[in-house]
Amino acid sequence: MNADLPSPPAEGETAFPLTLRRVAVDTYRENVAYLHRDCAIYRAEGFQALAKVEVRANGRRILATLNVVDDPAIVGCGEIGLSIDAFAQMGVADGHPAMVAQAEPPSSIPALHRKIAGERLGREDFRAIVRDIAEHRYSKIELTAFVVASNQGELDREEVLFLTEAMAAVGHRLDWRERPVVDKHCIGGIPGNRTSMLVVPIVAAHGMLCPKTSSRAITSPAGTADTMEVLANVELPMEVLSDIVRAHRGCLAWGGTAHLSPADDVLISVERPLSIDSPGQMVASILSKKVAAGSTHLLLDIPVGPTAKVRSMPEAQRLRKLFEFVAGRMNLAIDVVITDGRQPVGNGIGPVLEARDVMRVLENDPRAPNDLRQKALRLAGRMLEFDPDVRGGDGFAIARDILDSGRALAKMDAIIRAQGAKPFDHNAPRLARLSFELQAEADGVVIGIDNHQLARVARLAGAPKVQGAGVDLLKKLGESVRRGEALYRVHADYPADLEFARQAAQRASGYSLGEAGEMPLLFVEF
Repeated sequence: MNADLPSPPAEGETAFPLTLRRVAVDTYRENVAYLHRDCAIYRAEGFQALAKVEVRANGRRILATLNVVDDPAIVGCGEIGLSIDAFAQMGVADGHPAMVAQAEPPSSIPALHRKIAGERLGREDFRAIVRDIAEHRYSKIELTAFVVASNQGELDREEVLFLTEAMAAVGHRLDWRERPVVDKHCIGGIPGNRTSMLVVPIVAAHGMLCPKTSSRAITSPAGTADTMEVLANVELPMEVLSDIVRAHRGCLAWGGTAHLSPADDVLISVERPLSIDSPGQMVASILSKKVAAGSTHLLLDIPVGPTAKVRSMPEAQRLRKLFEFVAGRMNLAIDVVITDGRQPVGNGIGPVLEARDVMRVLENDPRAPNDLRQKALRLAGRMLEFDPDVRGGDGFAIARDILDSGRALAKMDAIIRAQGAKPFDHNAPRLARLSFELQAEADGVVIGIDNHQLARVARLAGAPKVQGAGVDLLKKLGESVRRGEALYRVHADYPADLEFARQAAQRASGYSLGEAGEMPLLFVEF
């Protein structure tokens, strides 16, 4: 068969020829197709807006949500338009012949309806739902219904296990053919918490395999991948990453190229706008990707604080037990640690500022933020104790020696070079060109820092899209401050971003001042 022609029409599919057109719209993890209202196939086949359609070309098939347009500048009669991601999946050029048909409804819809009604679902139900989600058979409305129903009814621990198993089973699954394969993850919500970029080189320098694939920011000012991208390329083919991991015992890369737990990526696109992060969905999301990535041992960081995701020790203990139950059934060794989430970690919030902090710690620079150094050492120490040759309690000292001796820096430099180094000088980081300082309105002691508000100010300033934008903290918890003294400095590249950030900071600085004895309790387990 000629590879330039679409596959033969399936039963019920018209042979009416269309040509593909790339529509430059970012629909964020949703495949969208566009047909002109006057297109003959639109009228003949009875399509309607938001219906699911199947588009086939060059032996490939995707499912997409249909949008109907009247403007021929977007898509003309005789054309089928595809959004940016959908078009890329087809792997063909503009103008390639294609066929379109109405998609079959997802076979898991009855299970979805039972979950909406509050019923408990079984293993096969979740497998069917997750398979349909990964294949983009669900519309955004149906996805939202599943996410909300799972959140309101709160999945029991067996359902969380079934969901995790199903999510890990679709997509790619890596096998490094050795043990242990270690990984570290934080449940999130704490700005500046770039401990992975310190833990990976420490653990890899010890000789343990630590293939760290990380996410980009969705609602935060920077993810690990965004910060690492300041120093090196993070979007690398899986074959290249595999070679880097084999050669250097670790990597720090974006996980999108690995196609691990793709259903999770689709669900996140609905969960984040709704600000839904239920315990069950969080556990399934994290553990499914770690299992799919071939990890055998996981260190999990649960920060606790007034503006963290988890705000009390009892809540943290419940979440820990759920993680331990599911991980145990998935044959994943897990060590859950509860850490200080009362304030951002380090001084910088935003890719360049966080990269500066990381490199200062690696270089043992006296300006390095001590809280970032100490947390990374303690996490790395716990990970090193996954090594059967390391006695319990010895990990911290080994990690400190690796960092202080410069071996962690040498390992990080090797990983950066292997991934494709970018010029960076932590003594003169490329910060955004505009800035302002937020000043204290009274004398006092810093007794509270709102993680959410500082992250919001950093995002309004342009982070992470503008790498040099963000917030540089000048005062941390417990420090004294005088009226008129700067609490933090905001960096932005564009006047509008700077003004948005300024207005938000002036409405709510994110800082609370008072007496030293008023600081919130510290919950840690190190």
